[in-house]
Amino acid sequence: MTTQHDWSANQYVQFEEERTRPARDLLAAVPQTPIHSAIDIGCGPGNSTQALMARAPGAAILGIDSSADMIDAARKRLPQVRFDIADIAAWDAPGAYDLILANAVLQWLPAHARLFPKLIGKLTQGGHLAVQMPDNLDEPTHRLMREVAAAGPWAEKLKGVERTERFDPRRYYAMLSPLCTRVDVWRTTYYHPLRGGADAVVAWLKGTGLRPFLAALNDDERGAFLTRYRDAIALAYPAQEDGTVLLPFPRLFIVATRK
Repeated sequence: MTTQHDWSANQYVQFEEERTRPARDLLAAVPQTPIHSAIDIGCGPGNSTQALMARAPGAAILGIDSSADMIDAARKRLPQVRFDIADIAAWDAPGAYDLILANAVLQWLPAHARLFPKLIGKLTQGGHLAVQMPDNLDEPTHRLMREVAAAGPWAEKLKGVERTERFDPRRYYAMLSPLCTRVDVWRTTYYHPLRGGADAVVAWLKGTGLRPFLAALNDDERGAFLTRYRDAIALAYPAQEDGTVLLPFPRLFIVATRK
């Protein structure tokens, strides 16, 4: 059952175009081989699954996500596609896929040194793993989360609330190369124009990175935390004359083809 701190499909899709563009860019880099079966892990409300359908028309597609609210939204969006609630960290269903799409999800999961080879093992020979992960832990958006968390009356409560550590791109390449005929790794920084100044930046992060911080607080603490964070964001991301904030958002992309 979804709680008030579970993923919110409505919150997430406030910036659907900005969140979907990296998925389309990722899929555009997948080699043009036939795709008969594909899975979208961490499918969210189905926006990335829709991009996957465009890349692999006619393929048997499955979408999985740990959030009931996201799966409900995905089923309403794409009733012709099968969507299942599943714990991605523990996912080990039988079967092999020509394409595994993991758009903006693996950054939430630990143990990448085991996880990535496991996903490669779920591919058919010549199948592709397509991964996109936000690479923004050092951006002001995330640095300020940690600073506000450490400096407020909630500091003890928020100890250890942080994103899973990720690897340098070279390590992902070294990890995947022995298992693959081709590993393509790149990093892109998007500059998203958000109307609404600091409030728009906070609204974006409430749908993703702020979630674990806010989930650990009570209602009063949550309001105070967001006020401090919003004030810090306003200084770090000054608005343009028309009120638009240009939000830099770096992302890491990997497309690997199994031997």
